[in-house]
Amino acid sequence: MVWSMPSEQLQLLIAGYVLGDLSPEEMTEFEQLLANDAAIAQEVAKMQKALEITYAPPEVAPPRYLRTSILDANKHQSKRLSRARPQRSFSWFQAMGVAAAVLIVALGMSNYLLWRSLQIQAEVQQSEPLTFALQAQDANVSASATLKVNPSTLEAELIAQNLPALPPGKVYALWTVLQQGAPVTTDDKNAVLTAVFRVDANGNALENIEVPQIYRNKDLVAAVAITVEDASAPQRHEGTPVLIVKV
Repeated sequence: MVWSMPSEQLQLLIAGYVLGDLSPEEMTEFEQLLANDAAIAQEVAKMQKALEITYAPPEVAPPRYLRTSILDANKHQSKRLSRARPQRSFSWFQAMGVAAAVLIVALGMSNYLLWRSLQIQAEVQQSEPLTFALQAQDANVSASATLKVNPSTLEAELIAQNLPALPPGKVYALWTVLQQGAPVTTDDKNAVLTAVFRVDANGNALENIEVPQIYRNKDLVAAVAITVEDASAPQRHEGTPVLIVKV
């Protein structure tokens, strides 16, 4: 067995393969797995068989002793009927098999459809740019900054305006402050150093930067801020926010 992905993800791929609903990329990936692992082919066969049973269950007769018991139990009731009613053959094993197959297929397909829905939603969300407008903490300061992020590529544009010029040895630091419990390593202020930059003589800056993967889930971002830090060790995060936006 050479499975290289979580079993849950593999089951979703199998369901999509059986339904013929995989994207070209997913189909290529799955066919490679299928060619390298006979166990996956067996899983595909099981899923296809379960689907077939759901719509065309095989005829399976109940055991003789069970059939006799059923007929005996209903013998007296039959005598009371003035007209004979046509008897219906009932396959217990067939019913149980169909029920199990329906459950397996229903659960598998439901999980698959939910997964595809979330996948499509994530793709749509990732295609939409994120914009963070940072404002000055001091009402008397006219400085501002805008961070535009492409969640798909994690590329971003930072535009800063009217920031005060800094003395030698100081730089501006852009921080991403995360929600509590976010699965990312942060400093003691629950922040991640995202960029370090300087401004020109007019206090302006235009930087193309790469942001952390956390921006692929905007709900995990609590705030974006800019502070003044020592150029030799901006990661110490000793400054207080000059500009900030809370999400």
